[in-house]
Amino acid sequence: MDRIKYIIDENEMPDKWYNILADLPTPLAPPLNPLTKEPIDPKDLEPIFPKELIKQELTTQRYIKIPEEIREIYKIWRPAPLYRAKRLEEKLKTPAHIYYKNEGVSPPGSHKPNTSVAQTYYNMKEGTERITTETGAGQWGSALSFACNYFDIECKVYMVTSSFYQKPYRKSLINLWGGKVVPSPSPDTQFGRKVLEELPDTTGSLGIAIGEAVEDAALNENTKYALGSVLNHVMLHQTIIGLECQEQMKMAEEYPDIVIGCCGGGSNLAGISFPFMKEKIDGTQDPRIIAVEPSACPTLNKGKYEYDYGDTGKMTPLLKMYSLGYDFVPPAIHAGGLRYHGCAPTVSALVAEGLMEATTYHQQEVFEAGVLFARTEGIAPAPESTHAIKCAIDEALKCKVTGEEKTILFNLSGHGHFDMTSYDKYFNGELSNE
Repeated sequence: MDRIKYIIDENEMPDKWYNILADLPTPLAPPLNPLTKEPIDPKDLEPIFPKELIKQELTTQRYIKIPEEIREIYKIWRPAPLYRAKRLEEKLKTPAHIYYKNEGVSPPGSHKPNTSVAQTYYNMKEGTERITTETGAGQWGSALSFACNYFDIECKVYMVTSSFYQKPYRKSLINLWGGKVVPSPSPDTQFGRKVLEELPDTTGSLGIAIGEAVEDAALNENTKYALGSVLNHVMLHQTIIGLECQEQMKMAEEYPDIVIGCCGGGSNLAGISFPFMKEKIDGTQDPRIIAVEPSACPTLNKGKYEYDYGDTGKMTPLLKMYSLGYDFVPPAIHAGGLRYHGCAPTVSALVAEGLMEATTYHQQEVFEAGVLFARTEGIAPAPESTHAIKCAIDEALKCKVTGEEKTILFNLSGHGHFDMTSYDKYFNGELSNE
């Protein structure tokens, strides 16, 4: 039997984002000034962020209206479809019902433009002429370039060196929409030059790339910085995923027992899970929510829950989050978007409260799951998304043993069309099992 598709009309697309800060059981610890170690003054963030995003970062207002200009661009690919993976269910011989939200239908091929369009819009409203950013696998960098093209803003991307060479077509996509991209660490910044001098053979990290992008924004006039994950306003913008899912699950006449997302900085996980987390916190539903990390970068599983810098250069505010240490450089796994030393403070807080679970998988087993998914559902998943797929498969196989007919929902955060080199290495037995 073919997979079953659920899609709501574009007029039914959510017109508000959901803010988890309104419902956290314990208020989020404030960000600290990196120099004084005191709670940061919002004005201290104005050199790198537009005022409206600073406001969204700190507000506890439960719902934030999505401007119509943003919704009009969203309509290029949203509402994104929800599928029931019938072929995968049949292959596994499981009584579980498996659903996945396909965020790979966006022009850049991932969930990232849900926030890049919003962030670029607010920058445009305040007259920003240039935006800098980092990118791991290139999904965020291409999404920001896509958005900057629509709002006629210059885009500069610092791409982690390992991914810059592993995924050349993501670099090409950034260029296609007019963005400029360099491998990080780069000679373009003082911090990048320092790292290259000390570690000339480094594969790079998101922490290093963030440091370069923040320095660039801080030192150049009319330039702002945009982050693709971790911060509260990014989590906010991504909740359109879960809000759509809630309506689509109603169409399917089911409710997820388990909600799954891969987790690096936490944005796609937050996007699909936070609207369901609200119901969990309210006590109206009780879904299990699972964050899935690579074993090579197990932030939530093995990191410490404490204040840490978001970048290796120690230029960003200190955030209370699970972290492996601001100077941690993970192995050069192919899920470049999950190679971050920290995790979103909101996701970290929910894990610390016991409201969200976290698990890890090795690289070879997630690629095996990605191949099975492609051969049953027909979609080539990004290496990041294969982590969520592996977890969904394992939970479905547990149902096969117990006979329980659970409903499983996961976020297919992006397609793997530019990751074929990674799949080639898997098929050739050249993929390390980090």
